[in-house]
Amino acid sequence: LVWTTDKDPFCDIDCTTSMPKRVTAFELMLSARDPKTPAYRWIYGALRTEILEGRLRPGSRLPSSRDLALQYRLSRGTIVTAFEQLKSEGYIEGTIGSGSYVSKVVPEQLLQVGTAGVATPSASQARQRSTAQLHLFRNGVRRPQRNLSDYAGRLELFPPLDLRHSRAFRAYIPALDLFPTTLWARIAARRVRTAAATLLLGCDSLGYPPLREAIADYLRMSRGVRCVVEQVVIVSGVQEALDLTVRLFLNPGDRLCMENPGYVGASCVFEAIGAKVVSAPVDDEGIVLDNRSVRGARLIYVTPGHQFPLGITMSLARRLHLLELAEKSDALIFEDDYDSEYRYSGHPMPALQGLDRAGRVLYAGTFSKTLFPSIRLGYMVVPTDLISVFRSAKAVTNRHAPVLDQAVLCDFISEGHLGRHLRRMREVYSERLSVLLENAPQKLGGLLEVSNIEAGLQTVGWLGDGIDDEAAAKAAAARQVEVIPLSWYDAANQKEGACNWGLLPARPMRFGAASVSLRWRWRMRRHGYDSVGYRGALPRLRGRSVGTLGRGARLPNGATHNQRQKMI
Repeated sequence: LVWTTDKDPFCDIDCTTSMPKRVTAFELMLSARDPKTPAYRWIYGALRTEILEGRLRPGSRLPSSRDLALQYRLSRGTIVTAFEQLKSEGYIEGTIGSGSYVSKVVPEQLLQVGTAGVATPSASQARQRSTAQLHLFRNGVRRPQRNLSDYAGRLELFPPLDLRHSRAFRAYIPALDLFPTTLWARIAARRVRTAAATLLLGCDSLGYPPLREAIADYLRMSRGVRCVVEQVVIVSGVQEALDLTVRLFLNPGDRLCMENPGYVGASCVFEAIGAKVVSAPVDDEGIVLDNRSVRGARLIYVTPGHQFPLGITMSLARRLHLLELAEKSDALIFEDDYDSEYRYSGHPMPALQGLDRAGRVLYAGTFSKTLFPSIRLGYMVVPTDLISVFRSAKAVTNRHAPVLDQAVLCDFISEGHLGRHLRRMREVYSERLSVLLENAPQKLGGLLEVSNIEAGLQTVGWLGDGIDDEAAAKAAAARQVEVIPLSWYDAANQKEGACNWGLLPARPMRFGAASVSLRWRWRMRRHGYDSVGYRGALPRLRGRSVGTLGRGARLPNGATHNQRQKMI
């Protein structure tokens, strides 16, 4: 759950703050001058064109007449004459001493000529386009474009993220309003003030050494990872870790195994490289694999700590079996330690990597769930014999992650702030989960069965008989409630009847009907949670569920989720 603004009790991020005026701090490049055109007419026409074609946006500050005169070696009077003409026609505004700015409203007839056919898509249009692209990608449909490689043709349909809107129960997003921004800003300011030349120059492509050491200490203590600092690679997130891995170890046509339902972001990376994805079902102990399914596989992708999207924690027996299968088939395991930091019940399960004695596990995690999504810093722990190749891959790809950001994060961890923040947020999310589980049966009974979870920022809600998860998600979205149909995560796209809910608002979730969102709002307000949005505790839509299942959610008779969907 997230405490939200008083404007909308289900809006967790306020994007309406006023923006400062745009300042043109660079030299302004104007079109070439016709020698036959008077200088002031050229300056006037060139600036008018820049405004009408959108290169100078409304509110942008123009260079001073003195600067333009020096840049183009003209008299200042020539520039002032052009400015006065533009001002009289309504293109620019301003007074002496305060500067000149592009008018916020350009004359109507000129705006129609200059921007005909150009419109900014609404948030709903962007979401519809994103959803359509996702279905195109999953169905293997490609749009023809010239001069693209096969890889680019597949990659082109990867759905872009749309973060411009926010609704209640958005999954996968932490409570951003509870992040200690003042503390973070103070650490960042201190780092900037004391930054040495070496810090501004760059660092090892594997990452800033002090941060790698801090992460290695954190992982050894908190996740049971067996590593030394040399094995830690700083990446921009799990997505980059996946991209590096597939480009280093997979060729087009190679086989790999992953969970079904599973993380769409991973399957998109695999399909873009041209790999053959073998989908394996998930039961209440985790991914179900045998010798036949892993035969010939180069890679096995799993989320054992908190299965995405069902939330199940892989059992110890299943982990040992997975390691045995990987060794027999000579396959690597990519462990995405998704959402493992937030555990509300049960005993913590050490990372799969900590059980590995053969050097087959590539371990990856991110700070986007524990801190904030835009930090774009994550980590990998790679076997010692692969350190060199990952160093080279990072150097070729993007040299290294931003060093100042790494230094700030290093201080945040080393000074104990990360540990304190995790403990605080664990209590917050646990309380919000309790509120959801307590109230859902009373208000959503017969429509939705919300699963309990032991960890993570979202849970699963199982819909009643005959309720389509995508239709439910659309109905919920109409009431500003976001849930994700679990069918979106099914490789065969066969599951209908479940949705993913978050402890904070994030993507669409499927509720039984639009009335569910209304009843939910009413219940939360009645219990004094007017400004609460529950992130991480709501389920995703797949099969017969709405939301993500946690480890505490058990399926009937030990059936797999695929089987349960058919049963329902």
